[in-house]
Parts: sequence; structure tokens; C-alpha cells
Amino acid sequence: MIPNAITALALCMGLTGVSLAIRGEWERALGAIILAGVLDGFDGRIARLLRADSKFGAELDSLSDNIAFGTAPALILFLWSLQDAPRFGWISALALAVCCALRLARFNARLDAAEQPHKSAGFNTGVPAPAGAGLAFVPIYLWLITGNAQFRHWQPVMAWTLFIAALMISNLPTFSWSSIRIRQGWRLFALAGVALLGAALIVSPWQTLLLVSALYLVMIPVALASYARVRQRRASVGRRA
Repeated sequence: MIPNAITALALCMGLTGVSLAIRGEWERALGAIILAGVLDGFDGRIARLLRADSKFGAELDSLSDNIAFGTAPALILFLWSLQDAPRFGWISALALAVCCALRLARFNARLDAAEQPHKSAGFNTGVPAPAGAGLAFVPIYLWLITGNAQFRHWQPVMAWTLFIAALMISNLPTFSWSSIRIRQGWRLFALAGVALLGAALIVSPWQTLLLVSALYLVMIPVALASYARVRQRRASVGRRA
């Protein structure tokens, strides 16, 4: 019950974000999606901690992710900017929602696959749904920080939305939590960094989220190079064997 309740709460936060966007409360709308992302990060870990993994929970989590990180962000971006496009504004919003659904479907289809090169090496395939939602909101972060109406124009917002949609269904390897290894001597520094990040999110949420988004994008080519080295090591081991 506990992990499934958290998953259902994340779903509700996603839909609440849409409700807030309809009223023009953009900061609270983004906050609801971010809270959904935090809850999504906890439900699976709590399920494993309580040994409460279930097929039902996995299906509910996938449906919740599709709504909270695909449908809801697409509607928020449409209401914020894309509805002003004379053509293809709604299509661009749909692209984000559809690509999120396709990514989740691909993930579910590969759960029982014997051959998963990215996963076995500790990488994701494409940008995960919560990260994609956070990246899709970059134009809104910039608008909230600067107040510059240029960031709300539908042309750059449409191009950015389509770019993030493509990243979600791409075959690019991206870092996952399981690929992060912190050495013993650096763990206290890592804990301090997490605490400072939490404080920064409270004091300056949009600047912090913009910085995190920029770092995530920078890490994509780093992950690509790291995965290439992993493949090279595996190939050399296979030849010696």
C-alpha cells in the first residue's frame, strides 16, 4: 500500500500541475511536477526497502509517469506558449506526451529481455521521463528568472519541446543512479552537496533547476563516451576469452 500510495500521489501532483497552469499559476504548476518527480524517485526505493515490489506497482508507476511527466508537462507548455503558434503548436505538445509514452513502453517491453547492453552497463536508454519533463521546462525557468518575454515565444519553445521529445526516445546512453559510484573518501562531500542542493532549491528554485538541467545536458556526451569505453573493455575481454 505505501509505495503504491506514493505513486498515486505523484500522479495527482502531475494533474494538479495542469489545473494550476489553467489558472495561470505557472510557478506552482512547475512545483507540482517537480514534487511528482521527487515522489517518483522514492516509490520504487521504498518498495524495494519494504520488499513490496509487485507487478501492479510497476504498471501503476508507468501509468503515473506517463501522466505526470508526459501529458501534464505537454499541457503546461501548450497553455504557457504553444497555443499561440498558428500551426503545429498542439502537435508539438502532443509530440512530448507521445514520446514519453513510447519511451515508457520501450522500457516496459525490455524488462524481461535477456540482452540489455545499456542497462547491464548501468546506463539508461534515452532521457528518462522525469528528467525529460524537467528539461522541457527550461524555457519557463528562463522566463521566470529574467522576465524576458522572448523566452515565451512559441518558436523557440516549439523547437526545444521537439528536441527534448527526441531525446526521450533516442538510443543515447545516459547516466542512471546505478552507474554512479562515489568513493569512500568523497561520500561526506557528496552528502554536503546534496544538502546544499536542497537549500538552493528552496532559496532559488528556478536558477538551481536551470543549472541542474544544463549539467544534465552536458553529461549526455560524457555518458556517450563512458559507454563507448565500457563497450571497448567488454570487447577486449571477449576477445581474450
